[in-house]
Amino acid sequence: MTTVWVPADSSARAVGADEVAAALAEVEGVTVRRNGTRGMLWREPLVEVETDRGRVGYASVAADGIPALLEAGMLSGADHETCIGVVDEDPWLTAQDRVSLVRIGLAEPTDIRAYEAQGGWAGLRRALDTDPTDVVEEVVTSGLRGRGGAGFPTGVKWRTVLQARQGGAEQAFVCCNLDEGDSGTFADRILAEADPFTLLEGMTIAAVTVGATEGYIYCRSEYPDAIARLRDAIAVATEHGYLGDDVAGSGRAFRLQVRVGAGAYICGEETSMLESLEGRRGEVRAKPPIPALRGLWDSPTVVNNLLSFAAIPMILADGGETYAARGVGRSRGTQIFQLAGNIARGGVFEAPLGITLRELVEDIGGGTRTGRPVRAVQVGGPLGAYLPADRLDVPMGYEELAEAGGMLGHGGLVVFDDTVDMARMARFAMEFCSVESCGKCTPCRIGSTRGVETIDRITSTPAGAEGRDQLFVLLEDLCATMTTGSLCAMGGLTPVPVRSALTHFPEDFGGSPR
Repeated sequence: MTTVWVPADSSARAVGADEVAAALAEVEGVTVRRNGTRGMLWREPLVEVETDRGRVGYASVAADGIPALLEAGMLSGADHETCIGVVDEDPWLTAQDRVSLVRIGLAEPTDIRAYEAQGGWAGLRRALDTDPTDVVEEVVTSGLRGRGGAGFPTGVKWRTVLQARQGGAEQAFVCCNLDEGDSGTFADRILAEADPFTLLEGMTIAAVTVGATEGYIYCRSEYPDAIARLRDAIAVATEHGYLGDDVAGSGRAFRLQVRVGAGAYICGEETSMLESLEGRRGEVRAKPPIPALRGLWDSPTVVNNLLSFAAIPMILADGGETYAARGVGRSRGTQIFQLAGNIARGGVFEAPLGITLRELVEDIGGGTRTGRPVRAVQVGGPLGAYLPADRLDVPMGYEELAEAGGMLGHGGLVVFDDTVDMARMARFAMEFCSVESCGKCTPCRIGSTRGVETIDRITSTPAGAEGRDQLFVLLEDLCATMTTGSLCAMGGLTPVPVRSALTHFPEDFGGSPR
């Protein structure tokens, strides 16, 4: 029998992977197994055939193309125009420094034995044998900062919860924010679908460290495959003793549930997520108190993004200093960059922080899909700045991007070629905020609506017309009010893409006095 791997994640299924798997299952002598994506989304469905040389890949396979591939010798790993050779030797993969993504695509996502054979649970075992204070300090040493976008030191957050627990708090919780509503970002979904045990291990390490016995994964309803995969993984991990009343025989308990959100972008903000988890409308809470002290049901709560939790197993298994050895400046470790938009090779690419935007867009991503020059790249989701082509050499680090007028955010990159209308993109940023605002604070709720109206007036008013310059003044006043008066980053950061578009691409607004 020949084993053939066909991805079962939503990225591959969206382009026909289920049909490909069904067609191959009818071939005599073939065993079809379903893995997760390798992250090379432009090649999906990527079919891998086990051979003596390793797993040989065939890209963009269609169900009706199976007979021709079989005739060409696919089952023996023969060459073909769709063949990319041994997948593990592909330059896209060998150029990466995979820490959190090291296991995606290698096995069936809920094969717990394969996960353990590939180094899984080593971090949890070390955490169980280590004093909680020392575990926290290991995370602090790693330099890991919140990969969800805020960039707050993860170890400091854990230390705060642990100290609250040691100070007499009766309960603590661990919550993973898998809302992932940023346009152009999909790393959370990919990891949840392809390697859910990495998330479960990271959350369990957090739980046994801070003394939490209950945890929640908050996942948006638009991710049905991720929800199903995570629930299956929780059941398997519980059956094998890695979750439940006696975690890995330690006598410590940690029970984990998946909760499904209704798809509100604002629930990517930690306090809105907590409101939703408690059964209320997702609205931002005023701070203080911070969730680490009074979070879910008024108890100390660790709230991290999936990518933050996914880095924890390696940090505990190999040591915080090993993780901190990667990166640049105060930006330590690796980041999973998501290459999207008008780009030739879209997907997820994990590299140490400090890699340049140009390397990611031109070398890794292959430039624009249209072949036209890159004009702008939005870094960090819909609240991130539009950086022009002359700033592509900026290192991808928190402080380095801030100095260039941008932000790292969740690591998403959306590429635009020279046909893009940046005035329309500035309008999109304001419109996105007006649609997704929770409505609790006036600067965000009203300011974004007035922002859309003002940009429309600017673009519809001829250059040189009376009063046009005052519209730019009004737009800047709105941006300043939103930045300083909004309760959270939704309204506070929406002016960033608007201002960057005005600054770098004034010609798209018919000329700007800025």
